[in-house]
Amino acid sequence: MGMFSFFSRWMASADRSAGGDFWFEPVSARTGGGMRVSPESALRLAAVYACVRILSETMASLPLVIYQRRADGAKDKVTDHWLYRLMAKRPNRFQNPFEWREMLQSHLVLRGNAYNQIITNPRGEVVELMPIHPDRVKIELLPSGEYRYRVTDRAGTEVLMPRGDVWHLRGLSSDGLIGMSPIELARENLGMALAAQDYGARFFANDAKPTGGWIEFPGSFKDSEAKKVFRESYQSAQSGTNRGKVLVLENGMKFHEVGVTNKDAQFLELRKFQITDIARLFRVPPHMIADLDRATFSNIEQQSLEFVMHTMTPWAERWEASIESELLLESDDIEIEFDFANLMRGDAASRSSYYQSGIQNGWLTRNEARIAENLNPLDGLDAPLRPLNMVEESAAEDLEVDAEQAEPPARDSTVPMTETELTQPLLAPGTLL
Repeated sequence: MGMFSFFSRWMASADRSAGGDFWFEPVSARTGGGMRVSPESALRLAAVYACVRILSETMASLPLVIYQRRADGAKDKVTDHWLYRLMAKRPNRFQNPFEWREMLQSHLVLRGNAYNQIITNPRGEVVELMPIHPDRVKIELLPSGEYRYRVTDRAGTEVLMPRGDVWHLRGLSSDGLIGMSPIELARENLGMALAAQDYGARFFANDAKPTGGWIEFPGSFKDSEAKKVFRESYQSAQSGTNRGKVLVLENGMKFHEVGVTNKDAQFLELRKFQITDIARLFRVPPHMIADLDRATFSNIEQQSLEFVMHTMTPWAERWEASIESELLLESDDIEIEFDFANLMRGDAASRSSYYQSGIQNGWLTRNEARIAENLNPLDGLDAPLRPLNMVEESAAEDLEVDAEQAEPPARDSTVPMTETELTQPLLAPGTLL
């Protein structure tokens, strides 16, 4: 049954006649299982869609901070820079920053590349970053060693753009020019998952029974046309709205149903394995796409930290490096950073302990802690506190000398006490015990 079903699908998809399926399928490579895998078809898998959403929405929700570097090595936040206006306020006339970054990150995750047309005003200032779908972009190498972009617009017209007119975000690349698509690299794994999903849909559409079976007929049909007519009439009587109706056979016919074997029942295990495999492909912890088979309270917290450190941090570094190298001049003392503080906030008790440690040890002011909790600063809380029992190493020796000079000299115990010393009280008046 499985081989017949696969062969039927293959013949239908390979039919290049005017009414065949070939001309209506997306341009993509066919896997060994007969499935065509493309970024669009891969999104039919719930695990792929969940991973893409997690990576795209997380990247879009990270606050973008622009710093101006100072000569002493410190840096100040900048909000009046043109790049901040584009990245954090309005990248183009059609999208807000969240939608724009979410879409670009999904292009990176699914296709390995994200493109933006750089639009400038007559003064040469960048005023818009207009996204371009990766499927409409090709890179052409020039004899000089440079390259340019050939972009096909929605009307089908090809437009040539030099490097300076396109901001290109690359994923993992083997040649330094174009990123590799994770979907194309893992098309066999994804094709297997799609095949299992389609098989399961057909299986349950048939009342969780195999679609195959055979009818035993003690005689023989008059000719092939009579056999064809009988088969079509039987199928129409047992499919669609007639599914589940009583089957009546004549002339000694017997229906033999093909039972579900252990191999057929194992497709559920395959489906579970494919979820883990897809999470591995995108480096997303399985519990984040609702795969809780091996999740515990302790390892979920650790996996969430690893998601920030080993998944989102490399993506943020890729964005930051591309922005600084492609959109800024080398002379600009500007530094781009995505703030992960919200992802690392933790619960109220953990944050309280963190603030307490910072304030008591002097590296965090009380107003900075209030601002981190979205509270307005208060007067008099801008100065850092310093513990009285801790001093800098350079001042330690001076304080020891001052302490020795302030203390009275130690009395020699071998010398008898005078009458005045004997009558002097041991404690000063008013001293509390």
